[in-house]
Amino acid sequence: MPPKAHGKGSACFFAGMMETDVCIVGAGPVGLFAVFELGLLRLKAHVMDTLPVVGGQLAEIYPRKPIYDIPGYPSILAGDLVDRLMEQIAPFHPSFGLGQKVRGLEAVEGGRWLVSSENGDQVLAGAVVIAGGLGCFEPRKPDLVGLEALEGRGVTYMIRDPQAFRGRKVVLAGGGDSALDWTLQLVDVAEELTLVHRSSAFRGAPESAARVQALADSGRLRLLTSTSLLSLQANGEGWLEAVLVQTQGQETLSLVADDLIPLYGLTPQLGPIADWGLALDASAIQVNTETYQTSVPGIFAIGDINTYPGKLKLILSGFHEAALMAHGAYRYIHGGAKPSFKYTTVTGVKGL
Repeated sequence: MPPKAHGKGSACFFAGMMETDVCIVGAGPVGLFAVFELGLLRLKAHVMDTLPVVGGQLAEIYPRKPIYDIPGYPSILAGDLVDRLMEQIAPFHPSFGLGQKVRGLEAVEGGRWLVSSENGDQVLAGAVVIAGGLGCFEPRKPDLVGLEALEGRGVTYMIRDPQAFRGRKVVLAGGGDSALDWTLQLVDVAEELTLVHRSSAFRGAPESAARVQALADSGRLRLLTSTSLLSLQANGEGWLEAVLVQTQGQETLSLVADDLIPLYGLTPQLGPIADWGLALDASAIQVNTETYQTSVPGIFAIGDINTYPGKLKLILSGFHEAALMAHGAYRYIHGGAKPSFKYTTVTGVKGL
């Protein structure tokens, strides 16, 4: 299930014009943890995201996927991690502008920044932190005639709640970790489950591939490798009825289906951020690893959206970057003054 809703006790969800210490673009796990690190330094944060919920990809795409490399959690579901982060930042009362695609960034007097969204909302901030993960992203879609007409009518690209597929005939397509993981999640939920992969070998974790193969061998799911999606068939009411596939031997099969879920990954794009005058390396933002400041003073970038020698795209790495960024942002906002740093084991966590 998606991360639970958070009420007035934990955050303020805001639309309109506002002023804050730091504007964070991206409400994924790294952006959320940045709120905590900034809060420890008495800096107020406003978080903006194109998605309508907090958590970024963890909430929108992988809420039920277990994560194994978060310190202190041998295993934690992605959605649960988002919930824990929201609890952690609650004392600092961040505000959120969700469902807002950030469009403009303008330098204003005093070294501050005016951030604007496509719907006209504006945020005046002392510093800006880009924590947009992959930036703007779109699911990679199969090239099928009539696909768009069936989106939301049996075709979907994201699984928010596995229970929504209980008792249904589901066709998954893909060969990476996402396709394998969701196959393992849905095998005990769907009435019929088919995984279609255009290659004979999977790109995902070998352990997951072996588990999927074992389930197929036992008859609990249908596995079609070296098979490609061919076309879609709708019923008289315009809902998905069947998925036609073609094997390597040119045999055409018709799979009765209530749902088709192509899991071909995401196409990353920086979107409007690419026009902000920041030094880029391909589709990533170059940063100074002392503070994770970009080539433009007062603008920082953390998480998967940045790049530097030795970069690892891990949530754990993003948390580290958020801590150093917070101190850099403090110094920028306060004219070079260093914050008074004390361990939370000594001071505890004092809310704003």
